Amino acid sequence: MKKNIIKVWAAIGLALLFASCKKDGPIAYNSAAKAELSVEFDNIVGGADLQLNTATYTNAVGESFKVTKMKYYVSNFKLTKTDGTIYTVPQDSSYFLIEEGVDDEAILNVPEGEYTAISFVVGVDSLRNTMDISRRTGVLDPAGAAADMYWGWNSGYIFLKLEGTSPSVAAADHVFMYHSGGFGGYSTPTPNNLKTITLDLTARGTPKVKQNKTTNIHLMVDALKVLNGSTNMSFAAVAMIHSPLPGVPLANNYANMFRHDHTEN
Repeated sequence: MKKNIIKVWAAIGLALLFASCKKDGPIAYNSAAKAELSVEFDNIVGGADLQLNTATYTNAVGESFKVTKMKYYVSNFKLTKTDGTIYTVPQDSSYFLIEEGVDDEAILNVPEGEYTAISFVVGVDSLRNTMDISRRTGVLDPAGAAADMYWGWNSGYIFLKLEGTSPSVAAADHVFMYHSGGFGGYSTPTPNNLKTITLDLTARGTPKVKQNKTTNIHLMVDALKVLNGSTNMSFAAVAMIHSPLPGVPLANNYANMFRHDHTEN
C-alpha cells in the first residue's frame, strides 16, 4: 500500500514538473478585433513621487520649491506593432488631459497585437486648435474641462501647466506659474511648442493587447525635467510664463520628461 502511495505522489510530481517546464504557445491575435490599452502617466520629481502642496524639491540652480499643480495634454497616439505596422488612434479619440491628483490615464482602443513602440504629442495640434468649437468637446471644451487650459486672447490651448511656490520668487506670495503652448499658427506665427514623444517599449516589456485582458503601459513623467534641461529655469529670474515665446525653454525641457518604466500584461 505504501509503495502505491509513493508511486502516486511520484506521478503527481512528474506531472507538475512537466507543467511548470511547458512553455506557453504564441498568443493568437485577431487584428480585426480591438481591445483596451491603458497608458498611465505617473508624475514624479526626480526620483520621488510628486506630492502636491506638501513635499519640497530642489531645481538645478539650487532653488527649493513646492508644486501645487501639474497638468498637460497628450494627444495623437500611434503604436508600432512587432511587424513594423503603425496604428494611428482616430483623432477624435486621441486627446487626454492629465492632471496630478485628478486623472493620470489615457484609455486607447487598439487592434489586438503586440506593440514595440508608442508615440504621442504633448499639446493640442494646430488642426484641432483651429477647428470649429463644436468639434472641441470633452477635455477640449473651453467652456468646460479646458476652461483653465485655454488662452482666450489667442484662441490656443495651454499644453502644460506647472505651478507652485518657491522662496526664490520675490513676490509676497512666492508663487510661480509656468504655462507653455503655441502651435505656430495665426497671421503672426507663434513658436511651435508641440512636442512628439516616441518611446521604445521593448526593453521594459512590450504590451500584448487582447480582448478580455488588462494591458497597461506605465510611464514615469519627471516634473523636474520641465525645469532642468537645455535651459535650467530659475524662479528668481522668471516666475511667470503665460505666452508661447517665453514657453519655448519649457517645451524643449519637457520633451525629455517621459520614460517607459514597465508594462503590465
